[in-house]
Amino acid sequence: MKRILLIGTGGTIASETTDEGLSPTLGSDHLLRCIPRVSELCRADCLELMRLESTNITPSEWLDIARCIEQNYDGCDGFVISHGTDTMAYTAAALSYLVQNSGKPIVLTGAQKPIGMEGTDSIQNLSDAFTYVCDDRASGVTIVFNGSVILGTRARKICTKSFSAFASINYPELASLRDGRVQHSITLGYRGRAEFSHSLNDRVGLVKLIPGGDARILSFALDQFDAVIVESFGLGGLPENTQAGFLQAIDHGVENGKVIVITTQVQNEGSDLSVNHVGHALKRKGVIEAFDMTTEAAVAKLMWIMAETHDPARVRARFYSPVSNDIPPVEAE
Repeated sequence: MKRILLIGTGGTIASETTDEGLSPTLGSDHLLRCIPRVSELCRADCLELMRLESTNITPSEWLDIARCIEQNYDGCDGFVISHGTDTMAYTAAALSYLVQNSGKPIVLTGAQKPIGMEGTDSIQNLSDAFTYVCDDRASGVTIVFNGSVILGTRARKICTKSFSAFASINYPELASLRDGRVQHSITLGYRGRAEFSHSLNDRVGLVKLIPGGDARILSFALDQFDAVIVESFGLGGLPENTQAGFLQAIDHGVENGKVIVITTQVQNEGSDLSVNHVGHALKRKGVIEAFDMTTEAAVAKLMWIMAETHDPARVRARFYSPVSNDIPPVEAE
């Protein structure tokens, strides 16, 4: 039988009701006891890494999770990570860069209701996660939730309460689970030992554009961070009038060696700066375009890249190099 390690990090799935709301107090061993079917699938061990609401998880915890996987990699056939849903997509993206090309599956799952609550989705999600992690065709970093298998670089939380909490953005689901069976659509096909990274640069900021917004917010972010992602409108662009000051802020940031990535607030289909005039103006200024990447993946990828280099040309080239199907192949401009 395969040996699978359940890594507990907290989240709603491991929470109990307190006077101040749900709090992650249950260990991974408790979660494992709630799904006896697992013993039919594999030899399951558990490791309690942390007990945090996922809102409190930071890049430091992403590194801890990756380090835990690396330390146990040779002795296990796969990993299930129980995790809060609020930042699960960020963690899945980060692990996709920190643990690349893994022939052993690394599956994140969680729940919208605690495992002890009536009508919980915890047991089904955990059971599905173990079913998928034991499948011979599974590999790489994924999220398994509500019967869907989603690539780690393409996941986003789209519902705050419904069980169908996650969607695959601009990329097909890898598989689905029904009645304890896996139906594959895409096989990643990774083989061999994973490639591990050990550092992140958390000096990455995010600015969301609003109509009539003040460019001083962008200027401040560029002063404070090594890289800034700008969530712009539609296909991508920034207000051009001199009074707004956004283009001047971009110029100043580029001159000072800051990395600027333009993405879109629109969930589906991605950006295309070549379409509108406001986009063309940005392309000439040397910004990086995220195309159909999720913001979650763009944040994690920049942190991973900029832990190794701040050179804008090298950052651009690496950002445009696909990792785990996070971005279509793009030639660095």
